[in-house]
Amino acid sequence: MPTNANRQFLDFEKPIKDLIDEIENAKHRQEKTKIDMSDLVSRLEQNILEKRKEITANLTSWQRVQLSRHPDRPYTQKYIEKMTTNFVELFGDRNVRDDKAMIGGFASLDGETVMIVGQQKGINTKMRQLRNFGMANPEGYRKALRLMKMAEKFNKPIITLIDTPGAYPGLEAEERGQGEAIARNIYEMIRLRVPVICVIIGEGASGGALGIGVGDRVFMMENTWYTVISPESCSSILWRSWEKKEVAAEQLRLTADKMLGFGLIDGIIPEPTGGAHWDYDASAQILKNYIKPVLKELKQEPPAKRIHDRIEKFGKMGFWEEV
Repeated sequence: MPTNANRQFLDFEKPIKDLIDEIENAKHRQEKTKIDMSDLVSRLEQNILEKRKEITANLTSWQRVQLSRHPDRPYTQKYIEKMTTNFVELFGDRNVRDDKAMIGGFASLDGETVMIVGQQKGINTKMRQLRNFGMANPEGYRKALRLMKMAEKFNKPIITLIDTPGAYPGLEAEERGQGEAIARNIYEMIRLRVPVICVIIGEGASGGALGIGVGDRVFMMENTWYTVISPESCSSILWRSWEKKEVAAEQLRLTADKMLGFGLIDGIIPEPTGGAHWDYDASAQILKNYIKPVLKELKQEPPAKRIHDRIEKFGKMGFWEEV
């Protein structure tokens, strides 16, 4: 977790940064003058907690999009590290190569073996390039499907962690069948005989999210988004400019509360005060506490019923009228 000195702040988090700077100055004065500043530091730390709560209580849709992309936000690997033990990462799609934007493997979740699959973004410039900014190629989705079918073979539940700005849109990805790979995953995931839980932990954009987003339960963390297109791309299509991205974010109804209202997700997982980037341990614990009872519930249902309910669940999504 970043130290206060290394933290990055969004525009609307500036009041928190100012308070942290005051704390650092107080500590520096205490070292220099030997005057006890502990009372002042305690008051400022309490102010920070209140300010974090105040800021996140009234976020706009665009601000939640910004929080979902926060550079200090925990990614899939961090949740795996904090939630599970004995993680064994598995590689490759047995066809083209290993896609570093998609990671997965078996892990122990409080003693129960599960298959965890998710997109991974990089934590610095070099790693972002290696991970292709969390945008998987077709081989990434084929790797994910290979791992999910392996979990089905050994009768192990599947957890997918979704955090992607979209599937990689490059020419070579299309040549290797990006659309087919995502469609195949949707087709196969809806028929998996083991429990499948999907959680959007950051960005949930378009087919890139749907490629590992079909499950018995779909959850969103509090400061995430889920929609067919990013606000910037929507703005550029409708208004020929990215300047309307905030308007687009509102019109897309992409936040967790809106998705729950539309019936597209099954629940919202709260985050620590101020967002997941403030406390990795607490974020992972909250997520684990949500997943475990759901897994227990799903395991009690026969596979045929899970598959039937999954098909019914996704078949009823959306609004339409038959003429």
